[in-house]
Amino acid sequence: MTPELIALVSTAATLGFLHTVAGPDHYLPFIVMSKARNWSTGKTLAVTALCGLGHVGSSILIGAIGIAFGLGVAKLEIFEGVRGDVAAWLFILFGLAYFLWGLSRGLRNRGHHHVHVHADGSVHADHPSVLGPVEVRAEHDHAGPKPVNLTPWILFTIFVFGPCEPLIPLLMFPAARQSTGGVVFVAVVFSLTTIATMEAMVLLPAAGLKWLPMKFLERYMHAVAGFTILACGLGMVFLDL
Repeated sequence: MTPELIALVSTAATLGFLHTVAGPDHYLPFIVMSKARNWSTGKTLAVTALCGLGHVGSSILIGAIGIAFGLGVAKLEIFEGVRGDVAAWLFILFGLAYFLWGLSRGLRNRGHHHVHVHADGSVHADHPSVLGPVEVRAEHDHAGPKPVNLTPWILFTIFVFGPCEPLIPLLMFPAARQSTGGVVFVAVVFSLTTIATMEAMVLLPAAGLKWLPMKFLERYMHAVAGFTILACGLGMVFLDL
């Protein structure tokens, strides 16, 4: 490995870490969605990794196409800028829609209770619920298909549009002057560092939220999640985060 390639690999790890930590959109959506939708730690990390893979994978693919066809860095940076704008507005639209839905849900469900019908025919009511209006359900009856949760796939789609700004101009194109293997190496190091940092930035706060006393916010947790995602999108557009 040449000294130049060693420097690029070190830079890839450093930039992968810094660009993730500096972008709240890389971790805040997963933290608040994990709390709002009551995801397990495993599911939270899986969704984060999936979105991280889409995030870096799309930029790697575009960079590889640019290198293979001899496209200039300037052209690719313009295209990546457009992708970034699309991702930011998708964050805004999804966050706004989710916030309004969560707010409506919280207001609508104020003071409602669950009524459980047990297998022996006994009935009891739970505390006020954020899950919906009065429901009557048999705890032993689990028939019927489970509803499909589209939230992880919506987040994945948004992250596919989101570019990794430093990857192509600062890492892939300089590595291409060394070798094809060098391009692959720096891309892998950058990707692993980015995804690992996303996981670390999500894991501790998400776990901490599960233990915080947030009863007063439970009914509006979906609205809080939507507002947080909306704020991330606005920060990307107006603060260049």
